[in-house]
Amino acid sequence: MILTINQKDQKTAKTIRSVFQASYAIEAKLLKAKNFPPLKRRLQEFIECRNAFYGYYMEDTLAGVVEVKTEVSNTHIQSLVVHPNFFRNGIGSALVQFVLENYHTNTFTVETGLANEPAKDLYYGFHFRKVREYDTIHGIRKITFLLRRA
Repeated sequence: MILTINQKDQKTAKTIRSVFQASYAIEAKLLKAKNFPPLKRRLQEFIECRNAFYGYYMEDTLAGVVEVKTEVSNTHIQSLVVHPNFFRNGIGSALVQFVLENYHTNTFTVETGLANEPAKDLYYGFHFRKVREYDTIHGIRKITFLLRRA
């Protein structure tokens, strides 16, 4: 079940952050990143964030989170994380599908690490297309995806 999450509540923000930490620790290993900024995101940054957060719950456990930034003509998937205990259960796909069904912009964008094959496969599966690759100041090669609606 996917629900809106109130990340401004401190207890909820801690739960969200724990899923982010577990998931991004795996991604950092995939990318061979020594300095991975998502792992440094402080609790207060979640609480103060203006983006929308949605959680995928398996019974009473928060198994995955998508963070969405909406602009006038674009919806950006800022973050999509699944707790490693719930990998390969279709949670990432369900969260992407949720965003596509509930946001009505003409374009959708998302970025991930170039070496994150599971994430790339996920976005390609929804017909996102690669629009660019670039290096971050932290030495991580990233890929940007775009999906346009007809």
